[in-house]
Amino acid sequence: MWIYILRRTLLLIPIFFIISVVVFSLIHLVPGDPIDSLLIPGSTAEDRVELTKAYGLDKSLPVQYCVWLQKFVTGDMGQSIIEKQPVKDMILYNMPFTIRLGVASLFVSFFLGVSLGIISSAAKNTFIDYISMIIALLGVTVPAFWLGLILMLIFSVMLGWFPVSGSGSLKTLFLPAVTVGMGGAGLIARITRVSMLEMYNKEFVLLLYAKGLSRSAIIIKHIFRNALMPVITIFGLRLGWILGGAVTIEIVFSRPGIGSMLLSALYRRDYPVVQASLVFLTMAVIIGAFIADLMYAYADPRVRDVYK
Repeated sequence: MWIYILRRTLLLIPIFFIISVVVFSLIHLVPGDPIDSLLIPGSTAEDRVELTKAYGLDKSLPVQYCVWLQKFVTGDMGQSIIEKQPVKDMILYNMPFTIRLGVASLFVSFFLGVSLGIISSAAKNTFIDYISMIIALLGVTVPAFWLGLILMLIFSVMLGWFPVSGSGSLKTLFLPAVTVGMGGAGLIARITRVSMLEMYNKEFVLLLYAKGLSRSAIIIKHIFRNALMPVITIFGLRLGWILGGAVTIEIVFSRPGIGSMLLSALYRRDYPVVQASLVFLTMAVIIGAFIADLMYAYADPRVRDVYK
């Protein structure tokens, strides 16, 4: 197991460098100049040149990348060109809001998805099964931002149960968490249903019925536990994607977080903030996949045996 973990961990290093090159290149290929946001009316060409040198933007892109990467790997993410604050402090301030939303969304995805999958498989080809799969299908296909607006209209504007925006209480977290979590819940529900239906046809299930075990005990204690393998994989992959999805929903619900900070930095071409935010979000997806691999290897010894 330790050999497997070591190999998977070392694989993250080249992935990080590839991500850093892509992010850095894309940011500098986008039209616009952050210096334009710093110049005041009446500024001269000399002022532009002085500011460009001050922020190191006069150097070639390869040199800028090497300087930025060297600082980044040592924990120095640079200083915001617009806000005049350390990027690291800005990310540390906004990160808890995004992580809080991501954790709540993961709970919604797993709890709702697994529940729908179990109910649907237990009531195969019945009205309950069809309703459960329709809910799962809507969760997968409906765009998150549109779902967020609809939930906001119904539960905030019409019913007044939840606030429209903000981040001060659990009530402000409920609608954004449901919005982000529904996509994962739909996927987990479908995977759970298919996996459990496969287990229903196994010989050990007939043996359990022959021993006199109740249907609920067989479903929960035996079928679900054996059908959990693909669910674990999907759940691990959703760890990173939910943080990415939270970015959009933060903007829809006007919540603070990495997404709101990233959007503001994009508008003003604040290169250090955009680069650090994108690397953080991309690595979150990669690390989510990494955790999924470890969970899968822990649950299935055959995966670990390949690296012995």
